[in-house]
Amino acid sequence: MAEGVAGVVLAAGAGRRFGMPKALVEHRGELFVERAARVLAEGGCAPVVVVLGAAADTVQERADLTGVTVVVNPDWSTGMGSSLRVALDALARTTSADSVSAALITPVDMPGIGPSAVRRVAAHASHARLAAATHQGRRSHPVLLGRDHWSGASESAAGDSGARQYLRDHEVTLVTCDDVSEGYDIDRPEDLEEP
Repeated sequence: MAEGVAGVVLAAGAGRRFGMPKALVEHRGELFVERAARVLAEGGCAPVVVVLGAAADTVQERADLTGVTVVVNPDWSTGMGSSLRVALDALARTTSADSVSAALITPVDMPGIGPSAVRRVAAHASHARLAAATHQGRRSHPVLLGRDHWSGASESAAGDSGARQYLRDHEVTLVTCDDVSEGYDIDRPEDLEEP
């Protein structure tokens, strides 16, 4: 990666449809939140920020988040938009424009995304760039927000749509990732049967 890219895991939700916070779901020997943070780090992101909310204390007790910056979203129940705002605010306060040009965002519940997809999308990083993985022709995650877009994405983030409307209103470089990752998310326990 030519430019410094921070990684962000959005892991604050209660997982109502799943029956528990998805950060605490164990799959293939590790918690979802551990896997998501590891994938971003292995993909070259630094720092890696994990946003917690529901059951934040339990997640911090159970998960190995060594080397990760944990921030807690007190308004997690309002949806993913508030978690995105918390993450971008934390990065804006703790990183310089010289060291971090963009943030790569991924939700905690997409175990089909691996380090190769992270590297591929992060390769497009610049202060002014927006980029996103595509899976089966549809925009997916991870999503790259260049630093110039952080305040605009934060202002438009609402409910569970995150930065979706902001991305619709701006040019986004689409990065095909079907050969290196899968774009399914886990909403219910039976979804864990995905490959």
